[in-house]
Amino acid sequence: MKSVRRRLTLLIFAALWLAPVCARAAGNEILWDRYGVAHVYAKSTQDMFFGYGWAQTKSHGDALLKLYAEARGRAAEIWGPAEEQNDRWMAVNGVPDRTRDWLAKQSPEFRGYLAAFARGINAYAAAHPDALSAQARKVLPVTTADVLGHSLRLFQYVYLAPPTIVDHLPAPAEEPKEPQGSNGWAIAPSRSASGHAMLLMNPHLPWATGWSTYYEIQLTAPGLDLYGASQVGLPVLRFCFSDYLGFTQTVNYPNGVTLYRIKTAPGGYAFDGKVLPFTVKHREIKVLQPDGSLKSEPIEVRSTIQGPIVAEAGGAPVALRVAGLDRPLALEQYWRMATAHDFAGYEAAQRMQQVPSFNVIYADRDGHIQYLFNGLVPKKQGRDLKYWSGLVPGDRADTLWTNYLSYDELPKATDPKGGTAQNSNDPPWNAAWPATQDPKPYANQIASDAVSLRMEQGVRMLAQTPKISFDALEQMKWSDRSELADRVLPNLLEATQLYGTDLAKQAAGVLAAWDRTTLADSRGALLFLDWVDRKGAATAYSASGFAHPYDLTRPLTTPSGLADPKAAAAALDAAAKDMLTTTGALDTPWGKEMRIKTGGVDLPASGGPGRLGIFDVIDFTPPANGQRTATFGDTYIAIVSFDKPSHAKVLMTYGNASQPGSPHIADQAPLLAKHEYRDAWRTRAEVQANLESKDGY
Repeated sequence: MKSVRRRLTLLIFAALWLAPVCARAAGNEILWDRYGVAHVYAKSTQDMFFGYGWAQTKSHGDALLKLYAEARGRAAEIWGPAEEQNDRWMAVNGVPDRTRDWLAKQSPEFRGYLAAFARGINAYAAAHPDALSAQARKVLPVTTADVLGHSLRLFQYVYLAPPTIVDHLPAPAEEPKEPQGSNGWAIAPSRSASGHAMLLMNPHLPWATGWSTYYEIQLTAPGLDLYGASQVGLPVLRFCFSDYLGFTQTVNYPNGVTLYRIKTAPGGYAFDGKVLPFTVKHREIKVLQPDGSLKSEPIEVRSTIQGPIVAEAGGAPVALRVAGLDRPLALEQYWRMATAHDFAGYEAAQRMQQVPSFNVIYADRDGHIQYLFNGLVPKKQGRDLKYWSGLVPGDRADTLWTNYLSYDELPKATDPKGGTAQNSNDPPWNAAWPATQDPKPYANQIASDAVSLRMEQGVRMLAQTPKISFDALEQMKWSDRSELADRVLPNLLEATQLYGTDLAKQAAGVLAAWDRTTLADSRGALLFLDWVDRKGAATAYSASGFAHPYDLTRPLTTPSGLADPKAAAAALDAAAKDMLTTTGALDTPWGKEMRIKTGGVDLPASGGPGRLGIFDVIDFTPPANGQRTATFGDTYIAIVSFDKPSHAKVLMTYGNASQPGSPHIADQAPLLAKHEYRDAWRTRAEVQANLESKDGY
């Protein structure tokens, strides 16, 4: 009987959602190329959004629907206790309620586009119910609010304020870990061999399927031809180019989150000499149990003027304030950025200031380039950045920020004289080189002393190439040379001769012969990484360990040297012992241990972690059975030249699908292993020449 009811439900669902498809104008179609990239050809913009929803669901349906359940705060109802932390975080921060409020504030036109995207998801699910997992089908139908709610969760509560933000209050000092990262470059015609502006898109994120998964697509409709990528679940492109312009993004740190230590008082909490009552709301999450039942868990949410209470420190409540909860139009801003035809139109979209974070690097066919420290940077009264990064007193009105730096106040470099703009997750001060920005006015908002040798290698490559060709740009992106090795290896070899054991001196011989790259056949890179990860060494993301500290006015030469040569030599001895134990040799080739393993593929990797000061970022799991697996780094890559028309080389490193059974889960990994790109097929003739299948809708 249950089976009959389920079949009947699916039939009704299919009838409801396929009816609008049948009623659509003939001629809408999706052409799928041999790498699983969808090329949407639509008769209207709404039909294009519909096709985008359909395509994402075909390629990533299970992942997409789980993401929407997470944004609803109802994933634990379907996937069980592993999702409880997320659902609780959504409830405490009122994400479902805020989503409904934000939906009402969308412009009617853009709300229609969001609705069309949701209809495309539902239509594909109705037409192909067996293509989705039983768990994913429980999320259906998708609503317009789900599409918007996912963006709210992603931008505010994954990037800015994930649940783990309250794990350490205050956070203990730690050696820096591999951060979320990306590289982005814009090159003006004055520095381009062709005389056309160029753009490098190179985001780095975790490879595990989920919120970090990118999706490549071409979207066309009357007056529109957009190509690029975005994270699964988003209805707009975050990495985008057209024949007019393009933009890419890197993770930045606008310090848009503040934690407040609340001072309780009889009847509420103290604020500005008064006692205010807590706002109290009661919410509930449900968690799937092993026996199939649902356990209800009530949640009492207390809020202050700063935000909800999310933790406790020293017996005092801690409130969370997150930037951008009053800015509901981030998706529309991305849409306006992508569909602009010139810098004036693009800048008008940026002035909306709805996207709460991310550096944006821009180039266009008219030759303009720009770096923008985009984000909602709170205007804070005095004090330094360290103060605002700790637990801030919540009983004072002067610590409550209520507005942000305007677009004109944000750090930026527009058409810099040097002809290039770049960012590799570093603070904005060296976005143009020679530097054009002064960090002093931003002392309590944006760091000025963060070390990133990955950025410094990028600045070096750009500075040393007066005229950059398209082919040269392709190869510069694959730079596997360790900037850290260039800064400290001569000193390490000298220190080892003075203080090292016989084994350390043997290891120094290997490092002296090493080519200082992390290419698959490089011998010495593994040994150097083992040294970098030990006490007494130096790393490309920390100021500690260097004899000469970082000076942001001298990024090509600082930091450098070793602060403690004796400790560095001891660290090399320890690294050598570990190498012999784990790999059997001091000069084991990089690619023998560092592997690309995904979707049945097992290949030697080139590229390495950013903590080596390497531009071509791939990071790996800890050693297991003598090998490490790539889990982070290069995701979507695009090298774009703004000729007329624009053209590009692209790569989606792990493939453009995650749906079980798809042939495109890992089909681009061999290209990554060989440092090769694909052509971005943008004309209909190119797509048809590489056609795999087509969907009409």
